[in-house]
Amino acid sequence: MSSRMTSAQLSALYDAENQWAADDDFFLALVNERPDSRVLDLGCGTGRITLAVAAAGHAVVGIDPNSGSLAAARQKPGAEGVTWLDGTSAAIPRDAAFDVAIMTAHVAQSIYDDGDWSRTLADINRALVPGGRLALDSRDPAARAWEHWTPAKTRRRCALPDGTALETWMECDPRPGGLVALTEHRVVDGSIDKPETSVLAFRTEDQLRHDLASAGFTVDHVCGGWAGEDVGSGQGELIVLARKPR
Repeated sequence: MSSRMTSAQLSALYDAENQWAADDDFFLALVNERPDSRVLDLGCGTGRITLAVAAAGHAVVGIDPNSGSLAAARQKPGAEGVTWLDGTSAAIPRDAAFDVAIMTAHVAQSIYDDGDWSRTLADINRALVPGGRLALDSRDPAARAWEHWTPAKTRRRCALPDGTALETWMECDPRPGGLVALTEHRVVDGSIDKPETSVLAFRTEDQLRHDLASAGFTVDHVCGGWAGEDVGSGQGELIVLARKPR
């Protein structure tokens, strides 16, 4: 028997699997370097970092194409302090003027089409003030994270706030061009849910630098971990700090 999870359950599952961590500390500290900033959180999901940035006193716009995630975000404490928009970078208001833009939780990798990626970076650049900053994270393909996304290594059991019992696991399918198809399987209260597949782009440091430069950014730094480790240090990250020239 097949059982389809509701959007609210999917959002609750995401929150259960993605708790506040070192990456959130990093992005929040970055935004807090300038008080009262105007912040764009592109790919805000259920609003974990978005709400924290707003609570720190910044003016925040959170944008995400998943309406279910935004619905969950809008129900959380402090949500009234954020402007939530449904869509991609095309939804960025034309009259926007942001001091900083963030793309957290490896959301940059979910924009796997090269054309969409180029348009996203161009849209962000257009929305930033001169000197405005962009920070994003992407997994370093040299670390080959997908090799750990196997059923044996990813199987989890949990219960959602509504009492739903879940068992989840992942499998992946590397594809040409640095793409990886990631499929999440779920058993919901003993019934098999429809698997959900997403495609991720694993861009190298050189690719990210090239793409950002093509969109008009200056890349200030790329580090490999949340404590500022060098790329290739074993943390498996590519954390990019860039800015729009003045």
